[in-house]
Amino acid sequence: MWWIIAVLLVVILILFALSVRIVQQSTAVVVERLGKYHRTLETGVHFIVPIIDRTQRPIVLKEKVADFPPQPIITKDNVTMQIDTVVYYQITDPKLYTYGVENPVSAIENLTATTLRNIVGELELDETLTSRDTVNNKMRLILDEATDPWGIKINRVELKNIDPPKAIREAMEKQMRAERERREAILLAEGEKKSNILRAEGEKQAQILIAEAQKATFIAEAEGEAEAIRKIIEANPSQAYLTLKAFEALKHVADGQSTKLIVPSNIADVSSLVASVTETINTTKEPAKKPATIKRKPVENTEHLDKVDN
Repeated sequence: MWWIIAVLLVVILILFALSVRIVQQSTAVVVERLGKYHRTLETGVHFIVPIIDRTQRPIVLKEKVADFPPQPIITKDNVTMQIDTVVYYQITDPKLYTYGVENPVSAIENLTATTLRNIVGELELDETLTSRDTVNNKMRLILDEATDPWGIKINRVELKNIDPPKAIREAMEKQMRAERERREAILLAEGEKKSNILRAEGEKQAQILIAEAQKATFIAEAEGEAEAIRKIIEANPSQAYLTLKAFEALKHVADGQSTKLIVPSNIADVSSLVASVTETINTTKEPAKKPATIKRKPVENTEHLDKVDN
């Protein structure tokens, strides 16, 4: 009888081993009971009914990367080029992932190719090369919506390489080279222009400084000559100098309060005129208690003396 007990113990151990399922971190296991979905086992230790329950292959819930080979794409301006894409996706629902589509990775690849053709087919070559972010975002939204019934979430889509035809690449290189040469010529011209402007401004400033220096020198020389002439005239006064001084004295007399002025008959006699002017000025400075009397100065010809009463 002991062997029967031993057999039962072995059977019990086998059944226990078959009923225990240990699910690792970031994985999930789908359990089917009699061929029908029963439940999803998450991380930890679980017990199932042997023979009746059957577990599927563990599903990894970590984010995955799918690198798809280049696909021929035709742009709006009829340029055929090769574009390969990289898709970052993650399984969010093990049940939908198991029963949603037969081959999820292949389905994502084909969906990516068709979506890329539709988007790039609406763009020209230059727009395709400069609008990668726009294409990536559009593809991510479309793929995420399409793969949602499969229990898959598309986190990111990237255009890995865009390979235009050889003739297009050569034309683009020539265009880029011409653009660089044009920019270089513009920069050289602007530099030459600025250099000429600075040189002209420097010459202008130099001419201004030279002119100002010559003007200052001329003025200083003229003032020196005038001062020298003035000193010479003051040392040896001429008739013209005395006449000028007389007229200056007449200017002060005109501003005074005197009502009488004696003018000599011979106006060329500057000494008489100066004396008359001096006497008139002195008279205007004294208090006017009574009319001032101005004495006539004897002159050679008395016939031309006039007395002016105001």
